[in-house]
Amino acid sequence: MYVAHFSKDSKNPYFKKSLKQFIDKTSAQPEIYGKIILTELDPPRKVEIAPANSVDRVLTFRNVHNWMKSGQVDAVFDAMFNALKSGGILGVVEHRAAKNSDYDPQAKSGYVQEKFVIRLAEKAGFYLLGKSDVNTNSKDTKNYPEGVWTLPPTLRLKDKDKAKYLEIGESDRLTLKFIKPPPLN
Repeated sequence: MYVAHFSKDSKNPYFKKSLKQFIDKTSAQPEIYGKIILTELDPPRKVEIAPANSVDRVLTFRNVHNWMKSGQVDAVFDAMFNALKSGGILGVVEHRAAKNSDYDPQAKSGYVQEKFVIRLAEKAGFYLLGKSDVNTNSKDTKNYPEGVWTLPPTLRLKDKDKAKYLEIGESDRLTLKFIKPPPLN
């Protein structure tokens, strides 16, 4: 199994800490995680998450807003497309913006419009297979002082209105399934 993670050479302390925690956790329990081939996703410098046409599934959880913020979203969707075999599946989970919200190319709130994620995937060559409501949270009003990070698990406002945000729970998230079509002959 390939796992694309932050670069070990990153200058960002959070990225280094996250990578170390991941390595520590997975190497401490190899019977659970199995054989992991760790690759680096550090666009635009490093975007090969796995060899071309080598994997059956690519999953990403709450990352699209980060790639938008860094201006690398197209490069990452292309990398996911390139890594997948024909017929391979891409699963995307992301904080869902309100349907009537203004498009924010930087996704500063952490929320992304579902139609934009679909356009990104289709631009890379994917076809939408389906959507799931498994991560829907109708309590999420998506209008918080610190964006999605106001909600758990981050709770960026610390104790201020903590009970209110705990009651809301984690963000409303879109869950999409795409396929890499076979090449045209």
